[in-house]
Amino acid sequence: MILRWHLQQGRIIIPKSVTPSRIRENLDVFSFDLSADELAVVDSLERGGRTGPHPADFNG
Repeated sequence: MILRWHLQQGRIIIPKSVTPSRIRENLDVFSFDLSADELAVVDSLERGGRTGPHPADFNG
């Protein structure tokens, strides 16, 4: 779900896994979309920590 959220926010994601079942789960990210309400719920989880579209930017 978080991978999908990142994609719908326009971010590039590079998931990492060596476990075949996890790799299949990661590929399933293209089989659904999050609604605007679901996106808003995830957006509301922000706690002001080290997050952002660029890893060199620090929001805290």
